Amino acid sequence: MRICLLVPSLSGMRGDVRSAVNLAGELAGRHDVEILSLRRHEERPFFPVEPGVTLSWVVDTEPGARHLLPQGQMRTEVALWRRLRALKADVVIGFRPGLSVQVARHAPRDTVRIAREWGRPPVPGPIRRFYPRLDAVVTATETSRREWDRLLDGVEIKLIPDALPAGPWPRSRMDNRIVAAGGSWVPVKAYDRLIRAFATVADKRPDWRLRLYGGGPEDRRLRALVQDLNLHNHVYFMGLTSDLTGEFAKASVVAVTSRAETLGMSVIEAMASGVPVIGFDSPRGPGEFVTDGRSGVLVAEGEGEIEAYASALLALIDDERRRRELAVGALEAAAAHAAPSVAEQWEKLIVATSRSA
Repeated sequence: MRICLLVPSLSGMRGDVRSAVNLAGELAGRHDVEILSLRRHEERPFFPVEPGVTLSWVVDTEPGARHLLPQGQMRTEVALWRRLRALKADVVIGFRPGLSVQVARHAPRDTVRIAREWGRPPVPGPIRRFYPRLDAVVTATETSRREWDRLLDGVEIKLIPDALPAGPWPRSRMDNRIVAAGGSWVPVKAYDRLIRAFATVADKRPDWRLRLYGGGPEDRRLRALVQDLNLHNHVYFMGLTSDLTGEFAKASVVAVTSRAETLGMSVIEAMASGVPVIGFDSPRGPGEFVTDGRSGVLVAEGEGEIEAYASALLALIDDERRRRELAVGALEAAAAHAAPSVAEQWEKLIVATSRSA
């Protein structure tokens, strides 16, 4: 079977990119798999891609690339339309609403056309108009599935979790005095809440360190906050990494303070490393993936939330036995995201959709 995964880009430390790469790598063991990137920003993908996966792109925006036509949004859209109309694949999966709309409009009708969704449906006009042409919409969480089901009538909405990198996964020994966090440094991730909470931890347990992995527009503000709180000896900016699972395995706790954890890849990778996750119990937050008291700890948002988070983090730091118990639950929860299991669910959906078409 020929399967095409259409993504915006393979550059950057993004959860949707990681999800696509993980799924493609597993499917490539049994199928001809291509990741078609709308744009190529860099020579190589950020995350390692299995050798059996074919990589291609619609528009090459890598510095130094030669262009026959002027660059711009219209040029990119026209190039995408042409590429989709000429697509030689049995299945095409769009990894963003904007791309899935174009799949619905321009991919050949005899191709199984699927949208892969994570967050709330965006501006609903084009979605309601074109998504009924798709064969299925697949979400990663039950909350998202219900939202899309309310929006769309007559379109099959399926729930399939994101896939982890191929195992075996590195396993934390739980003996390092390290709290880790990772992902895009954007406002919704609220890393400022984590830094403020860790100021209390550093004051009471000065031998513990916080490692922040990632990058983004909040970089300067977060670094300034660390300086203002005099945490430069306690909080370390580790930069980008393509192996977040391996880095989390060096920690004993993974902290999440995001206001919404739509993708949740960093949470899933933490659990796969055998590390308990502590996060806020916010709508669409880590509670989509973490069970309080079993695979991690969830803290109520609202008044006094920073103090409550710091207290919960200190309690976890001081109780090694509890950390290890939660780590076992985290590994059990991560099993649902093992690449072979996730790929099998996709294959079953594709076969069922093909027969009903």
